[in-house]
Amino acid sequence: MGSSCARTWFRVSELTAIVLTWNEEDYIAECLSSLKWCETVMVLDSLSTDRTVEIARQHGAKVMLRPFSSFPDQRNAALGLVETDWVFFVDADERVPPQLASEVALATTTTEFDGYWIPTHNYQMGKLILHAGLYPDYHLRLFRKSKGHYDPAQKVHEYVRLDGAEGYLENPLIHVSCRTWSDFIGHQKRWARLKAEVHFDRGVKPTYHFIAGPTLEFLRRYIRLRGYRDGLHGLYLSCIFAYYYFVMYVHLGKIWAARPENIAT
Repeated sequence: MGSSCARTWFRVSELTAIVLTWNEEDYIAECLSSLKWCETVMVLDSLSTDRTVEIARQHGAKVMLRPFSSFPDQRNAALGLVETDWVFFVDADERVPPQLASEVALATTTTEFDGYWIPTHNYQMGKLILHAGLYPDYHLRLFRKSKGHYDPAQKVHEYVRLDGAEGYLENPLIHVSCRTWSDFIGHQKRWARLKAEVHFDRGVKPTYHFIAGPTLEFLRRYIRLRGYRDGLHGLYLSCIFAYYYFVMYVHLGKIWAARPENIAT
């Protein structure tokens, strides 16, 4: 992971790197240090109460403040503030190694594609996880501003709707996902609630899902996606992913139960 902070020898002007933040003081400095090759770096902050904004400004980022409503809404708002042709979304707990920076710089000079999917190296509790669905873990993060926007209905694991050709980059983003199992479980709790809201908006009602969903998720992560090859980390991750599938359906059931027609008067 140390190479992610190495210096690059070039600057890219027709690209804005965008980082969404909320109380990211433990991560934001390393993230912004890995983006020094971008002429413009924008931090859109959701009214942090820690030193995130102060640190971002110290690193030369253009800081904008906006109350949080949803991830896709926040990302689309950031797009509306960009003046360059290309945008590159990077999360606060991610780092851009020099090899990827060079590849991104080259990609913005070509006309073959309007957006690029980028693989991810996910580090969980300090260990690089290469199975259980965590690699290559592609995300469409680099695209022409005029060609893409985020689907407002996708409240978690935001999805870019791109009006153009898509390509793939080879070098991965470095994602310092969770440093402790407690952090990972907290992340999954938030995911479960957001995903339940997405399913509710789509009209999904939980029935057999309480048992089938977690079971199939564990088998998918641990067996089909070979989580077992990451040792105990792979086993723990697969179990936690499966458990929070169950939690997600519990939340979904509560949302349906709270509908006015289901509440006795």
